[in-house]
Amino acid sequence: MTGTPGLSIRDAIDSLRATDDHIVHADELRPDRIALDFAQRFAGIPANSRSRAERAVLYRATGSDIPVLLGLYGCEDRVRSWLPGLPAKANAATAGELLERIEKPEHVDDPACQQRVEIEDVDLARLPVLRTTPRDAGPYLTMGMVHAHDPRTDETALSVHRMLVLDRNRLAIWMVPGRRLRMMHEEVIQRSGRLPVSISIGAPPAAIVASALSSSVLHPGVGKLAFAGALAGAPVSVATGVSQPVPVLAESEIVLEGYLDQQVADESLSDRPDVSPDVSLPEFLGYDGEARSDLPVLTVTAVTTRQDPVYQAVIGPGREQSVILGLAGALSVALSGNDADWQLLEDLHYSAAGGGMLMLTIAVRTGPVSSAGRLEHIARRIFDRHRFVKLIVFTDTDVDIRCAEDVCWAITTRSNLGTDCTTLGGYRPLAMDPSQSEMWSRARGSDGGSIRTFVDATVPWELRATAVRSFPSLVDGADR
Repeated sequence: MTGTPGLSIRDAIDSLRATDDHIVHADELRPDRIALDFAQRFAGIPANSRSRAERAVLYRATGSDIPVLLGLYGCEDRVRSWLPGLPAKANAATAGELLERIEKPEHVDDPACQQRVEIEDVDLARLPVLRTTPRDAGPYLTMGMVHAHDPRTDETALSVHRMLVLDRNRLAIWMVPGRRLRMMHEEVIQRSGRLPVSISIGAPPAAIVASALSSSVLHPGVGKLAFAGALAGAPVSVATGVSQPVPVLAESEIVLEGYLDQQVADESLSDRPDVSPDVSLPEFLGYDGEARSDLPVLTVTAVTTRQDPVYQAVIGPGREQSVILGLAGALSVALSGNDADWQLLEDLHYSAAGGGMLMLTIAVRTGPVSSAGRLEHIARRIFDRHRFVKLIVFTDTDVDIRCAEDVCWAITTRSNLGTDCTTLGGYRPLAMDPSQSEMWSRARGSDGGSIRTFVDATVPWELRATAVRSFPSLVDGADR
């Protein structure tokens, strides 16, 4: 299908050319300089201290005829314009309606992603894979969406992972413990098998957002690609791999096919004394990631592309990651409940300040019955089920939760942190957040890493008449 930006990044790029949000064509740079240039000139928080949407930028990479695309998802309004099924507000009702509009993927026999096929002479060096900083362990795929299929159980997984290029046809892949792909791989290893996978680069925007959903919130029989169809308002096209028994996303720019088996490799490749062997690459929170050992190795058996493909990447920290993770995260939380407590949730938004995962703002409908206890119950349920969430801010519905300054205004004038800030203990620290590390706790003299916090920045019901905004008709959130 053409002319549907949610189903093709080519159509998404064309939609930018047709509006004032023109795509930027940058100068030719080496692959190890492109990410730095983007971070300096176009990226937003937390790559730097600039609060701004990111432009979509096409770079010409030295030594390659494949252009590099960065920043495509760097504006939430832009991404929303491509996904007509994405609700304006994320809550239990709108998320439930989205589930009712799922579109199962449709199979095609002549996919665009297989216009060029390499099986016998696979060489990942032909792709302009970026090295984000000189400290990185090596060049990484950062927007490779892994689609795994276990032929024995018919189970599938769809998720984006960082993958270090080891050599011509091998990648080391980091899979977060507890996620479906890692569990599938471990099950296959136990029976000494192989897990066939495809890796889509330049995948449809609807599939990228859907891939970041928590699998646990989807109803039985509803896969992420069917959910992507609901977001796009039309089914995602899939085809059969040319070298592996695994589906491929037909409208992707580049597809790598391969398998995961018992092979492992360390993530750090650096033998330079000026480069730390403990660093992988910049993570979505704005800090260097930790290099891992004994990572599963993915062997690539085929590379297929469109004619004149585009190589898509992200730099790690920046608005792109926050938008993708935040949009999917809000839907995941909305789908995690449908009881009386969840009916209080009017809208949810993940802040770019937390990389789209750590800081969640929730506009709630208050009532004559004190909501203090209910807010704590809601917060605890979210912390228990969505383990990356570190801070929740509850606001009234007259606050624009997508505006950081408006949220700060609510915290400043509708809460006293000494009494309205509540901490809940007993949680597992997140290694990628330095403030949750053991060293940080020792320096502070307390175990902050196991704590989660919520702020009640709502007006007490009985005092609501005393805290009315002077110009309510001018407030974006007033009619929510």
